[in-house]
Amino acid sequence: MELSQPVRSRPAALPSRLPSLTGMRFISAAMVFITHALGAGLFATAWLSTSATMMIITGAWGGVSYFFILSGFVLAYAQRSSDTTKTFLRRRFLKIYPNYAITLVAALILVSVVAKTAIDGKIALVHFLLLQSYFPTMDVRAAFNPPAWSLSCEALFYLCFPLLARHIGRIRPERLWAWAGGVVALVLAVPALVKLLPQPPLVPGGFPMTDLEMWLVMQFPPVRMLEFVFGIILARIVMTGRRLPLGLGGAVALGVALYALSPFLPMSYSVVAIWIVPLGLIIAAGATGDAKGRTHWIGSRPMVKLGEWSYAIYISHSLILTYVRQLFGSPKGWSTPVGFLMFGVLFAITIGFSWLLFTLVEDPIMKRFATPKRRPRHGAPPPPPIEGPPAGTPAETSEAPEQVTSTAPAVAP
Repeated sequence: MELSQPVRSRPAALPSRLPSLTGMRFISAAMVFITHALGAGLFATAWLSTSATMMIITGAWGGVSYFFILSGFVLAYAQRSSDTTKTFLRRRFLKIYPNYAITLVAALILVSVVAKTAIDGKIALVHFLLLQSYFPTMDVRAAFNPPAWSLSCEALFYLCFPLLARHIGRIRPERLWAWAGGVVALVLAVPALVKLLPQPPLVPGGFPMTDLEMWLVMQFPPVRMLEFVFGIILARIVMTGRRLPLGLGGAVALGVALYALSPFLPMSYSVVAIWIVPLGLIIAAGATGDAKGRTHWIGSRPMVKLGEWSYAIYISHSLILTYVRQLFGSPKGWSTPVGFLMFGVLFAITIGFSWLLFTLVEDPIMKRFATPKRRPRHGAPPPPPIEGPPAGTPAETSEAPEQVTSTAPAVAP
């Protein structure tokens, strides 16, 4: 069955490359890294290790939300009418699972050998099957490599995408904004609905959220799929030429304003609710700008290259912050200048390792196995080469059929 037969394909006039969205992926991954680095005990100063983390954590959650929305947007934008469900799922598996499996195995070794902690085989199996985010217990969701919970969400997104794309593709263009508004309303309703449930104690560490809130609002795959659906609808809005209410500058200004407002809101609203509208508009406006040939630093070659490494950055940074940091000693942290120096060293190590992971694993696998080889019929010229586009979530970067450019991670601050 063709994946996108009833879906409106991307018009030929729209570009296949979206460098601005790829560059933004690096910024999102960097926000996640900064938040986790501040919480990794680099600084002896309490303000930097606790208060500053709480101030910036909303930005890290925005980084995850960006990846989830971008994932839906890019997958919808990169569809081809000749694509099938089987080839689509094959590409998605090859895109996310090799890096995921490598870092999970590394985490199991580090937990066992360095941390000298016994490994629960059942929990390890749950993680290998990408099912950890369906468990309400944080000890399961955050085991081994905590940020990897978002890949559990992405797996559900990919499985549902063929069906979602078919149905969203049938929405009449003039009704797309109404559907987008309906999704936003559902996202805004989730924190309020979760508050109606019996609440367990607050999450340890000073978070003003219960474990149940953190699970259902932040890490439960069906709830986070709302952002993915929003991204698919936005892709159709851009592809059908519907007018956007804000340009890129206005969307960024809206995001900054809501970020500044977040300390005055319940934390459960800062995870997704405040981000879905500005981030969705940033993605749509960025893609529209790329389509019109607008250039700026966010889509420059260095930013695009860093964006291509964003999945590797996301999936590996927590292990580096946890275990490489231990090599330098000083468990109570360093003075502020030395702490920032260590921050730079760990960030550089993360970038270097991510480059290796992308260069030696992610990129070669996608180029070699993501697109099945086709044998030309006798006497017919060989088909033109197919380039591979990146996708959108800690785990999306190269949508094989065309060259679109973007990906997505997730966060477990």
